[in-house]
Amino acid sequence: MVALPRFTRPLMIAAASALAVGATAQDAPLPGSEIRGNWGANVTETDGGHLIGNPEAEGKLVEYMSYTCSHCATFARSGDGAIKMLYVPTGKVSYEIRHLIRDPIDLTAALAARCGDADKFFGNHEALILKHEEWMATARKATQAQQARWNFGTFPSRAQAIASDLGFYEIMERRGYSRSQLDVCLTDYDAAKAIADQSNADIARLQLRGTPTFLMGGNKLDAHDWTTLQPYLDQLF
Repeated sequence: MVALPRFTRPLMIAAASALAVGATAQDAPLPGSEIRGNWGANVTETDGGHLIGNPEAEGKLVEYMSYTCSHCATFARSGDGAIKMLYVPTGKVSYEIRHLIRDPIDLTAALAARCGDADKFFGNHEALILKHEEWMATARKATQAQQARWNFGTFPSRAQAIASDLGFYEIMERRGYSRSQLDVCLTDYDAAKAIADQSNADIARLQLRGTPTFLMGGNKLDAHDWTTLQPYLDQLF
């Protein structure tokens, strides 16, 4: 993936300030925007991902991401909040997250994120991303015995071993999931196969070469981080 340029001041800082001290002139709604309905709380499960916002939005933003991708984690910390707080509520932008599966860890994290009702996805996604550096550091230090547990044996045993070794159970427990509830999702072979098959189909159809990759209106954008993505969203206003 291309090297990340230095970020400008993230737009979500302005949003956080508005929430903390009340709206001011500079924190006013984006020009030309009108909030029609509570789009910021509207989550829809799509055929290959999860969408937040107005399903009929003019700007349909799609992100293909991988949980083991450091660039994706960086984008989530710098851009997710701005998209969901400032753009999605207007009804002009929807934001869909889809998975590009790279390895067993990635697939396990995707199964955890998708566990439960559709409206839980974005909270689960954020919880896993916020701990990305910690669990990836653990993954990089994995022993041969751990790697063997992750790659050999039955599908349920492999997924449970990854979740246990990388702390996914603790992360999801803070989201309200018991170990047994998460196990139901982690050991769902049909769901895992569907996620992997959809990822492979999207890679082939769209010629995806890396993560994060952003699409709008079905077209790939020349953007791989928040600094280069934000202008595409601002054009809608």
